[in-house]
Amino acid sequence: MAKRFETSHVLGALLAASPLLAQSWSHCTHANASNSSFVVEHHDDTVYVAFSGTQTSALSSSVAGGLGGELFGPVPISTGGGQELFAPLVGGKGDDAQPVLVQAAALHLFLSLYNSSEFQLLVSETRSKSVVLTGHSMGGCVASLVALHFLCSSSGSSSPSPASLLCITFGSPLLGDDALSRAVLRERWSGRFCHVVAQHDIMPRLLLCPVNSMPPRLVTSVYDLMQSWHFAVRYPGFSRPSFRLSDDQRTELHRFIGMHVAAAEQQQISPYRPFGNHALCSAEGAACIDDPFMVVKLLHLTFMVDPGSSSIEEQHISYGDLVAEISQNVLSKKRIHVEEEPTRSSGYSAGVSMALEASGIRIQDMGAVEARECLETRMWRRPNMNCASLAIKLAKVTPCRAQIEWYKTLCDDDMGYYDCFKHRKAAKRDAKVNMNRIKLGHFWDGLLAKLQDNELPHDFHKRSKWVNAAQFYKLLVEPLDIAEYYRCKLHETRGHYLPHGRERRYEVFDRWWNEGKEEVREAATWKKRRSKFAGLTQDSCFWAKVEEARECVKRARAEKNPAKLVKLWESINGFESFANRLMERKEVSVDVMAPRSSYSLWVEEVKELKLKQACSVSSSSGLVGVSGGGHVESDELKELHY
Repeated sequence: MAKRFETSHVLGALLAASPLLAQSWSHCTHANASNSSFVVEHHDDTVYVAFSGTQTSALSSSVAGGLGGELFGPVPISTGGGQELFAPLVGGKGDDAQPVLVQAAALHLFLSLYNSSEFQLLVSETRSKSVVLTGHSMGGCVASLVALHFLCSSSGSSSPSPASLLCITFGSPLLGDDALSRAVLRERWSGRFCHVVAQHDIMPRLLLCPVNSMPPRLVTSVYDLMQSWHFAVRYPGFSRPSFRLSDDQRTELHRFIGMHVAAAEQQQISPYRPFGNHALCSAEGAACIDDPFMVVKLLHLTFMVDPGSSSIEEQHISYGDLVAEISQNVLSKKRIHVEEEPTRSSGYSAGVSMALEASGIRIQDMGAVEARECLETRMWRRPNMNCASLAIKLAKVTPCRAQIEWYKTLCDDDMGYYDCFKHRKAAKRDAKVNMNRIKLGHFWDGLLAKLQDNELPHDFHKRSKWVNAAQFYKLLVEPLDIAEYYRCKLHETRGHYLPHGRERRYEVFDRWWNEGKEEVREAATWKKRRSKFAGLTQDSCFWAKVEEARECVKRARAEKNPAKLVKLWESINGFESFANRLMERKEVSVDVMAPRSSYSLWVEEVKELKLKQACSVSSSSGLVGVSGGGHVESDELKELHY
C-alpha cells in the first residue's frame, strides 16, 4: 500500500480481486447511515476511516438549487487556514505559479472537521499505522482532502501522518483544478488515490460542466436526485432512490453532461480536473488510469455507451452491487474478447482489450476505436516511448558534457575551471562551454517537465541510469552555474546562490540521489576511504559556500562591533572545518587546490586576517574564535548551509 500503483488494467484487476474495494464500500455505507462525519473501524493491522457522503444535505439546502457557484465553485486551498494545512500545495513554485483551487463545499466540510475535537482523536488513532481513507460522493472529497493534509504534513518533524496511506473514493465529484492535479503529480502522490467511478454515474462528471451552466429545470432535477440519494444511503432499508427522472429529463441530462465532458477533452471549460488514479468500472471489471487527460477522455467515452437496463438514478448509490459483480467476474470468468481483429493477438494488444472491456466499452460501441488509440498511445506506449526518446537525446547531448570535462582538465592546474569560467579568460572557449552548459540545462529541465506531467514510467526517478546521469551532470555543471551567478553579481541583488539562486532541478537530483543511493554512498564514503582525490567535488555547491565564506572574511576586515565579529569568525571557522573534512576524505577535485582558485585565495585571506587580528586584538578581548579551528554553531553559520 505504501508503494505507487501501476497505471494499467493490472491495478484494476488487483483491486477487484482483493477485499479493499468491498471493505471500503462497506465502511462507506456505515458512515452514510451514521450521525457522525466519519467512522473508524479496524481490520487486522489496517485502520479504515470512512467519511459520510450525506453531510452536504444541510449545506446544499442553504444555496438555491444546491448547484450554485457559491457551493461547488472553486476557492483557493489556502482559504480559512489552509495555508499551513496544505503548505506544499499552496501556490506552487515559480513566478508564474497558479494558486491551487478546490471545491468550496469540500473545503468547508474539511475545515469544519479539522477544527473539531473528533479530528484530533482521529490523528492520534491513525498515527504511524496503515490507513485507508474512504468516502462516497462528497464524503470522497473530504477523504481526499484529509489524505492531502496527511501527505502535506508528512515532511514535518512531528508528523501526525499514518505510516502508510491509501485513499479510495466512490462516485466522488471532482475536487480541484489543474494546479492541484499537477501538484499531486509533482509530489509523486498519484498512487495514494484511487477514485472509483461507475460507468454512468453523473457525479464524477458533473463538475466538468461549467459552473452555473446548467439550465434551471435540470438544476431542480439534479437537486431532487441528490436529496433522493442522500435519503437512500442514509436509510439503507430504502435501497433505491425515491425520485425518478422522466425519460425526457434523463435524455436531456445525459446529453447535457456528455456534451460538456466531450468539450472538456479539447479545452478547459471547467476549472476542475482529475488527479490521482481513477478506476473506471463496469460489471466486467475496472481499468485504472492516472493520466488526467486520458481520464477526462474516458469519462466521456464510457458515459456515452448505451446504459441499457442501468439507470442514471441508481448508478450513484449502487457501488456495492458493482463491486460485488466486478469481484465475481474477475475470479470466475476473467476473459477477453479477442475476435475483433485476428492480427491483434499480442499480449500487449490483449491488455488494451482487457482495459477497454473492464471500463465498459465494447468492441462494437461507438468510440471504441478512439478509446483504444487513447489507451495505446497515452497509457502504455507513451511513457516507455518517451523514456526511449530521452535516452537518444541524452546520447546527443553527451558531447556537450564531454567538452565541459575537457575544459575542466585544461583548467585544473591553474585557476580551476570554476574560476576560469567565472573570469572568462579565454572568451571563445568559455563562450562554447557556456553554450554547452545551457544546452544541458534545457535537456534536464525538459526531462523534469515530462516527469512532472506523468509522461515517463512511474519508477523513472529510481532507475540507476538516470539517477547516476543526473548526479554526474549536477557535480560537473552546477559549479559553472554558480560561477555565472557570481560573475553576473546576482548575489548583490538577489542574495547568495544557495537560498536564492539554485535551480529546482538540482534540488530534485539531490533527492533522487539521497533516496536511491544512500547505502551505496555510505559504503563508498565510510567503509572504503578514498586513496586519491575525486574527479569531481562531491558537494556540487562547494563553490557557493566558498563565495559566502569569502564575503565573511571581507566583512570581518571592516567590522568594528565585537559581537558581530565573533559571529563572523564562527562562520569562517565553520567553513574551514567543513572544507578540511572534505579534504581529509579526498571528496574534492584537484581544481579546488589550484594555486589561483577561489578556495586557495580564501585560505590565504584567512591567514592574513588571523595574523592581523592577532596583532591588533589582545588575548583578553574575548575573541576566542581568532585562533580558529573550532566549529561553533550559530544562526549565521546555519545560513551557510553546512
